[in-house]
Amino acid sequence: MIAQSAESSAADTVWMLVSTALVLLMTPALAFFYGGLVRAKNALNTMMMSVASLGIVGLTWALLAYSLAFGRGTGVVGGLEFLGLENVGLEVKGSIPHLLFMAYQATFAIITAALISGAIVERMRFGPYLAFIALWTIVVYAPAAHWVWGGGWLGSLGVLDYAGGTVVHVNAASAALVAALVLRPRRDYGRQALLPHNVPYVLLGAALLWFGWFGFNAGSALGANKAAALAFVNTFLAPAATLVVWMLIELARTGRATAVGLATAIVVGLVAITPAAGFVSPLGAIAIGAIAAPLSYVAILWRSRTALDDSLDVVAAHGVGGATGALLTGVFARPEWGGSAGLIAGNPRQVGVQLIGLAAVAAYSGLATLSLIKLVNAVARVRSSQRDEAVGLDITQHGEEAYTRGEGAVLVMPAITATATRSTDESMRVPLEVPA
Repeated sequence: MIAQSAESSAADTVWMLVSTALVLLMTPALAFFYGGLVRAKNALNTMMMSVASLGIVGLTWALLAYSLAFGRGTGVVGGLEFLGLENVGLEVKGSIPHLLFMAYQATFAIITAALISGAIVERMRFGPYLAFIALWTIVVYAPAAHWVWGGGWLGSLGVLDYAGGTVVHVNAASAALVAALVLRPRRDYGRQALLPHNVPYVLLGAALLWFGWFGFNAGSALGANKAAALAFVNTFLAPAATLVVWMLIELARTGRATAVGLATAIVVGLVAITPAAGFVSPLGAIAIGAIAAPLSYVAILWRSRTALDDSLDVVAAHGVGGATGALLTGVFARPEWGGSAGLIAGNPRQVGVQLIGLAAVAAYSGLATLSLIKLVNAVARVRSSQRDEAVGLDITQHGEEAYTRGEGAVLVMPAITATATRSTDESMRVPLEVPA
């Protein structure tokens, strides 16, 4: 729980204003990272899935989900004392204005929902996707945040999650896995190479994610203090270690270090250090980053040989990376660095506590996500038609193109496009329902 002070601290408030802006930047950064990894005909749609989360999840959080996450309630979910931002004003929460704390936490909810899109790009209709992330924020993210950070049962159990390894990354990865399985693979998956269309976008996205992540981790200290300095340094060192180890693995395996590989390594390292950022020493952070690299690398190789179309490897990067970081938090955490004692400090129980937290959030997220997708599909078909996938979701979902083709753009005429889509769907007899 956050200690209360009589009045807000100017230094803490300034740092949290900056941190909130940094974390908000991470969602457009994710849009570039994801957008560069897909084919050109789906670039805008993929980026829109992240950008739209800024509005849909931002408002959902302010009006309802924040109260469910941080309102006084049971060990399972918060109450409704902050419904519609009631009782959320300029009064002090910790050492910053309550309203600023709410906004900072909103940025976490926004990017968590956006992360899921990486598993279902190029095949989920945009309208149902918006409905899904709004419901998911209320039903899944808010309770999970309450369990760990809002006075819920996992926090009381002693689970350590400094900035969201479990609440954000494992939570999103579990949802992504279920969504990818339910929506089934893309029409071209396994039949042709689905290559990134713009690798510089991927590098730009990774760089901006790293920049914003300093607010994500160091901002979780909720003030300009020693804990923020530790988290800041660890957020620099862990991804650096992951990048080096990943590059060495690629060089040993293929003789080449790839740009997409190094961008992915940066993200994996950031994910892995997130739960431990304010609990471990700088050397512990380097160890966590180094250990995470081969585990996520092998997970990506394994996934590519299966029928699982987790399009942008959300499970391998955020699920495996987040789980690795959460478990290693239980190994490397030390009281002198701000955490409870972990395995190395003589408390092996902490590893078991971390495992309980991972399992609980992953199981709940997966089951709830399955129910929400089926609910949304009962109202509006979630899977795009094969014709729409062939043309590309930029045109069929948004009427826009990321890039013009030849000497001019494709002319999008809604009435004609809709008629052609119905005609093509009927002739191809495409099943439009999500399988049970």
